[in-house]
Amino acid sequence: MHSNLTDTRLEWRLLKSLPALLALAVFAPFQGQAQTHHYHVDVDEDLSALTIKVELADRVRTLKTRHAQTAKYISQTRVCGAGPVERRGRRLDVPVGVRCISYRYDLARAAAENSSPWVRLAGNNHMSSSSDWLLLPPLLAKAEIEVAFSLAKGQRVSTPWKPTNVANTFRFGQSPRSSDAQIVFGTFLLEEVPVAGSTLRVVLLDDNGGQVERDKLLDWLKQSAKNVASAYGSFPHPNPQIIVVPVRGSRNSPVPFGRVIRDGGEAVQFFADPDRRLADFNKDWTATHEFAHLLLPHVKDRWVSEGFASYYQNVLMARSGNYSESLGWRKLHAGIERARDVRPKISPRDTSSGGRQPRMMVYWVGAAIALLGDVQQRQQSGGSESLEVVLGRLRDCCLPSDRSWTALELFSKFDELSEHKVWLPLYRRFASSPGVPNLETLYEQLGIQVARDGSITLNDNAPQAYLRRQLMGPSLPVNAVSVK
Repeated sequence: MHSNLTDTRLEWRLLKSLPALLALAVFAPFQGQAQTHHYHVDVDEDLSALTIKVELADRVRTLKTRHAQTAKYISQTRVCGAGPVERRGRRLDVPVGVRCISYRYDLARAAAENSSPWVRLAGNNHMSSSSDWLLLPPLLAKAEIEVAFSLAKGQRVSTPWKPTNVANTFRFGQSPRSSDAQIVFGTFLLEEVPVAGSTLRVVLLDDNGGQVERDKLLDWLKQSAKNVASAYGSFPHPNPQIIVVPVRGSRNSPVPFGRVIRDGGEAVQFFADPDRRLADFNKDWTATHEFAHLLLPHVKDRWVSEGFASYYQNVLMARSGNYSESLGWRKLHAGIERARDVRPKISPRDTSSGGRQPRMMVYWVGAAIALLGDVQQRQQSGGSESLEVVLGRLRDCCLPSDRSWTALELFSKFDELSEHKVWLPLYRRFASSPGVPNLETLYEQLGIQVARDGSITLNDNAPQAYLRRQLMGPSLPVNAVSVK
């Protein structure tokens, strides 16, 4: 009788939980199976709107845009071939059993209400963040999004996502996010530029440029990419999207702004003055700095990501001959000294604590640590290892990465990939220490003499002057070492 009572209670519990079990069966994804959600994007001929059809690989509960403020440009949300679906702000609740949703996005209105006064694109080009108009399901580890664009004759599209074998069709999955992916529509120039084992997918948005201007910008990008490829013999990403936005009348730098965007893929965006000479572009460090970011995964601690890019912008500009060796050291030293002057003194980890942090510390304390580590690795290995050899191994094992890393994770991985462990000791010594590492002893070993006015004299009789020349000289024996 006790056994029968137990069975009855068990049956009753199962009956009570049946609705929840059924819901779980309806909405739970198939574990272990790769899912691909398909998006079909029809672009209006006049670039005024997008019509989007979503074909879901599995039943999901909701679709969302990333930004609530842009949801007002979405309308006509419907079940495919059936009635409307109510949208709540940026969230669209998907009816049970529905796997196809359609909606419309007003590109023209969004552009008119969110345009930047200093970015003017020709009327036949449009740049939009995919985060504004993609209603996405939660992305699981094995889930992918495939986006196919239907374009009018003469139109093009560029995305940072991985191209498929089908024209104007791209895929992306989980990835770190530093900003929002930029999608470009229109009649812009789209060039595929091969550089050191990579193909740069270059978008030129200048509406006034002719062939000479086009060739100048492509030459500049190719040279800057070669600068970074010289670190270990190839460019660190196989096919990044590169967007060049024209900003005429720049008084100082020919490239007043650049940034790396990691969002479903990797892209580099430059705001450049196409009226400037090629010589001006080649002497500018911005492109080398931004491309150098791709040597690392996305690192949450900006003192590492910006610091290592700041280190390499000077090292690689000197190796390429755009800087003399002396100028490379002077620029690197000047940046590090600006960080040393920051008051009150804070540690590298403090720069990641939120709020408005001293810019000079964010950009240059990591550069000082990169220099220390690079030199120590060369010293301890007798020249068989260096920072770029380790970065080459990092590329082979881990790039592009689908997640963000911490500074501790990155330095731990560096030592895992090295025979000579220098990076974790440097992290433990300096990450929580206020101020900038003292470089006087290192400078003396390398033969770097700094005058009071900041000028640099190089002493070739210093005990390790050969390492100094390896770092910023035109010939680098260490690059001949195979990268495993």
